[in-house]
Amino acid sequence: MRQRNHKHHSNHERWLISYADFITLLFAFFVVMYATSKADQRKQAEAAAAINTAFRSLGLFQSAILAEDTPKSATALATSQDAPATPMNVVMGDQMLASPEVQQDFKRIKKHLEALLSNQIAQHIVALRIGREGLIISLREAGFYNSGSAVPHPASMSTLGQIADALRATPYDIRIEGHTDNVPIHTGQFDSNWELSTARATHMARIFIVDHKFEPARLSASGYAEFHPATTNATAEGRAQNRRVDIIVLPRVTGPQAPAIRVSAAKPAAISAAIPAATASERAAANPLP
Repeated sequence: MRQRNHKHHSNHERWLISYADFITLLFAFFVVMYATSKADQRKQAEAAAAINTAFRSLGLFQSAILAEDTPKSATALATSQDAPATPMNVVMGDQMLASPEVQQDFKRIKKHLEALLSNQIAQHIVALRIGREGLIISLREAGFYNSGSAVPHPASMSTLGQIADALRATPYDIRIEGHTDNVPIHTGQFDSNWELSTARATHMARIFIVDHKFEPARLSASGYAEFHPATTNATAEGRAQNRRVDIIVLPRVTGPQAPAIRVSAAKPAAISAAIPAATASERAAANPLP
């Protein structure tokens, strides 16, 4: 009996299986990508809202400015969080980092000083304001110093006494800052504005300690030359405002472990922070105040 030979026919549709697998994987890939993009968009909205809230609490930007570049969803989320938003531990602008009680106390001190120094304020030789660092009492050079001198002239000592007596009764620390304009100085006593501004600040600190019995630990002194101007140095009026000594009442109280400031009354007083015994030789070399 003759045996039939059956020809083997190849299946040309097997590619459909691989194609179907590929399409399935591609679909799954795009589903994952879509889900990821939605999640990222939500995170971006939350991040933008957090930044918006932080900037507005810091006072750096107005919320309307940031809203122009913020997605609507982020803006809506930020708006919903406006009510509980409170300033953070870093405060910029003119808002002071202090408790409401301390801020209220500073307003009381400012009002008291304004009454005491009304004539000097009217003459524009004293200015008072509450800034982010505390209560700032600006003493303009025109009312307290001769040009190039670090020693207040005698006519200003009564005003300094009123300020010192008012501040001595408070518990807060005091920082005294010397400032100049940008006109270079070179005299037999001072080679630069740095030296003049520092000398004015440290001499004022000595007056507070020696003449008005301030606790030395409450005081610090620093000089900034022309580099922290209150206004422009481009005009004579602006330069006059920049030549000043700022007495800043800080919203803090010196703790029991704070380093003391020592004053020698036997000779021209030298004010220096207490330093470790290992650097005693450096202490001996400290320059006395002018």
